[in-house]
Order: sequence, then structure tokens, then C-alpha cells
Amino acid sequence: MKKIHLLILSTGIIALASLLLLSFTSSTKKKEKAAPHPNIIIILADDMGYSDIGCFGSEINTPNLDKLASEGLRLTNFYNAGRCCPSRASLLTGLYPHQAGIGDMLQPMGKTAAYQGYLNDSCVTIAQLLKTAGYHTITSGKWHVGQPSSAWPCNRGFDESFSMMNNGSNYYNTEPLYNDGRTITLMQECQKIIKTDQDKFYMTDAVTNYALNALDHRKGQTDPFFLYVTYTAPHWPLHALPEDIQKYKGKYLKGWDTLRQERYERQVKAGIINSSWPLSPRYEKAAAWNTLSDSNKVMWDTRMAIYAAMVESMDRGIGQIMQKLKAIGKDQNTLIIFLSDNGGSADEVKSLSYVIQKSGTPGSSASIDSYGPEWGNVSNTPFRMFKKNTHEGGIASPFIAWFPGMIKAGSISHTPAHIIDLMPTCLSLAGLTYPSTYNQKTIKPVEGRSLTPILKGQSYTPHETICWEHEGSRAIRKGKWKLVSEYPSKTWELYDLEKDRTETLNLAAIHPELVKELSADYTNWATKVGVVDWASLINH
Repeated sequence: MKKIHLLILSTGIIALASLLLLSFTSSTKKKEKAAPHPNIIIILADDMGYSDIGCFGSEINTPNLDKLASEGLRLTNFYNAGRCCPSRASLLTGLYPHQAGIGDMLQPMGKTAAYQGYLNDSCVTIAQLLKTAGYHTITSGKWHVGQPSSAWPCNRGFDESFSMMNNGSNYYNTEPLYNDGRTITLMQECQKIIKTDQDKFYMTDAVTNYALNALDHRKGQTDPFFLYVTYTAPHWPLHALPEDIQKYKGKYLKGWDTLRQERYERQVKAGIINSSWPLSPRYEKAAAWNTLSDSNKVMWDTRMAIYAAMVESMDRGIGQIMQKLKAIGKDQNTLIIFLSDNGGSADEVKSLSYVIQKSGTPGSSASIDSYGPEWGNVSNTPFRMFKKNTHEGGIASPFIAWFPGMIKAGSISHTPAHIIDLMPTCLSLAGLTYPSTYNQKTIKPVEGRSLTPILKGQSYTPHETICWEHEGSRAIRKGKWKLVSEYPSKTWELYDLEKDRTETLNLAAIHPELVKELSADYTNWATKVGVVDWASLINH
């Protein structure tokens, strides 16, 4: 009888243990389903300067980006690669642009692989690697990292894509923008070429809408997603919706001198820049605002009003993406990163012979215009120079990261970081390690390092050096020191960025030994990544 009781008791204990184990396993599975690897959204603006959004000092209305900043993190020392193609190549691959095959733009230069003009087969994209962790991958917007099919989004890891394959375009239609044979190619899912007309299309809204539709399809899905949204705004031509332009008409009659000073003061107050850094001088070829005629002031006011409207339109789209995230229940497990591909532009489109010139109503498809270096100088407040340059005005980017529960609201970090760091950051959050091979082919080692510790408010060791080269302009940052020169000059300038990030005091003559040391470091980097002397390339 005692044996029977013991058998019943032991059987009961085993059954209870099994139930507990089943309950624990079931609970664990539920937790795993409820908290997969985070969704990741990277949003890239085009030709937008360091100070062009409210949380970085602007008067432009950007409530959605400002909300992301107030609930997230701003990096004040974040760098891009100085121009659209190189920055996109670095963002997607975690490499310097030359290593990915885009040392310049899409036109091949010389016979070197570093300048072939499209993503090479020795690199891999964020999307390709995230797919190995079960991510669904989407891109909407400007692609601009290669025309050959091997470089198309669908062949570089994206499950869904709506892409402008080349550079600038008319915002209202796909009519030619250039007279040198280049066309505007809008491609969906790498197979459907899209033609548009003004009655049904505005590029910024189209980029947003494709992203929104793709997010709709993620509702109820348990696999994480990667969404890469690449607006063409506010790249020229100056095209904006009339109702958005009207909000800003007259607001820029105070002029660039006053507006630069106002942005600078807001940046200091917000802790974005150091109050000891002087505001860099006005662009050398720009007239003092108060010397302009009234008619010229109105013309310049209109240009900047359209530009501001383009930025606001982009911000509105970002707000819609945030709302959609919440609607599909994905907002609490999503990292959003926002940045710009380069600084504000000095392009003067009306002087470019390869652009089809139009002089219709400003802001409409009948007009082709840019806001010029005068306003580009405002966009890049407090820095010098522009897109294509390697002074801070060309390579400094506003950077916002938002992730509820991970990132402390309203935080600011002054730690230097670079666009090559986005690849390893995404991999870190997805639980992946960057591989040495992909599809049985050796790939170049990643150059970036994960920013996850910064996102979490933990200690972080930044890059010892960061380097740039674009069309002969070059720079190296090592700690607080920066060595820089702009093509065609061969002369180095040296700046102490802790005391003078606005690059107003050249210390090269005072520290020749430091110039020599940093120059040697730069040369070693340039040799490693495949930089070729620009003069020899263009004279080839």
C-alpha cells in the first residue's frame, strides 16, 4: 500500500513539474514573440544642413523631428561623407566610400575599382545582413549607389523597394532634368518603371506613402523589419506645395546675416555647440543683406521660403511614419535614426549648363532653381563651407536617435561618430556579427563601430581617427585635431575642434610637427581605401 502511495505521489510531482516546465516554456515563447529584435528605421535627408531643423537651431517648423529629439538622443559631432553617393555607400556598407566602389559619384573615373561608380561585390549592405536574422527589408526614396542591376535594391537585400535610381529630379514628374542624356528613373520592386505627372505626384509625399503602405503590411507580423527612407528633400530644384510655401513667405526678409546669428544663439542655448566657438564669417561672396535692393530681397526670401517648405513637408511625412508605427503597434520596439547625407549646398543651378533651365512660377514644376551658397551658408550654421567640402559645413550632420525604453529622453552626446557606424549599430541590435564572407565571397572588414553604447548612455570609445576624401578635398580628424584642405589647394589647415570647431583659427604654422604627423596618418588611410589623386583622374 505504501508503494502505491509513493507511486501516486511521485507521479503527481512529475506531472506538476511537467506543467510548470510547460508553463515556463510557453511563457518564454510568448515573451520571445512579443519582443523580437527591434525594428530599425533610418531616415536620410538630402542636401540638408546642420542647422535646418528646429532641434538643431532652425526657425523652420519641424515638430516631428523635434519630438523625436526631445524623446531621444542628439549627436552633435556626427559626420557624413560630404556628398550624396559617398554617404549612401558608407551608410549601407559600413565602409569608406572608396572601399565600396563609390570614391566619387556614379560616373566611373579612371580604371580603378574604388571609382567604378556603383556598389562593388566586396561589400555587403545592412539589408543583406539583417535578412540573415529574419528581418523584412524595405527602402523608399533616393537610391543613388549604382545603375547596374547588381547594385539595384532588390539585388542588395531589399524585399520591397520604391527607388529613384539617380540623383536630383523634378518633384512633380519624371520629365528630364538634365540635357546631357541622363534620365530620371523611378523604379518599384526593381522591375516596374514609373512615369508621373504633376496632377498626381509630389516626390516627398510619394516616398512617405510607399513607406506607409509597406508598414501597413507589417501589422500583425512577428518578424522585425528594416525600413530605409531616403527623401530627396530638400535637394534642388526648389519645388514645394503652394500652401507650404505661403507659410514662409516674408519670414526670410530679415536676411541671412540675422538668421545665421539667430540660429547660432539657439544652438548655444540648446547645448548643441560650445559658446566659445565663434560664428564663422559670412560666405565670402555673399553681400551683406542690408546692401541688397528690395526686389532682390524678395527674390531671395522666396527661394528660402520654398526650401523651408520642402523641409517642413519632409518633417510632416516623418510624422505620418511615426503615427503609422503606433497604429500597427510597433512603436515601442523600433529604433528611428535621422540624419543628412551632406551639408547644405552651394550649387547655383541657373549657372549649370547641363541642367534644363526653366523660369516659371517659383516652387512649381515650371521652375528650376536652387537657394545658392548665400542660404547654404545659413543651413550650415555655425560652420564654414558646403556640400562637397571637407570643412565642417560639408560633413557635419544633425543626428537624432529615438528608441523608447533604451534611449534617455532629451539626451545629447558630443562624442564624434561617423556614417560608417550605422551598419555595426544595426547589426549589434539584431544580434549579428559582421561576417568575413557573404555568399561564399570574401568581403572587406567593416570600418565602423557600433553606437549602441551611446544609445544606451554607456561609456564609449570613439574612433581614433576619421578620414574624408572627395574630388581632391581631404581631411582627417584625430581626437580634437582636424587637418583639412580643399581642392585644388594642396595646403593643409589645422584646427583644434575643442576650442574652434567653426574652423576660424588655422594653427598649421604653429604646430608643423602635428601637421606632419596627421598628414602621414591621412596618407596611410588614403592608400588603404584606394584614394587616387583627383587631378590625375580628371586629366586622364
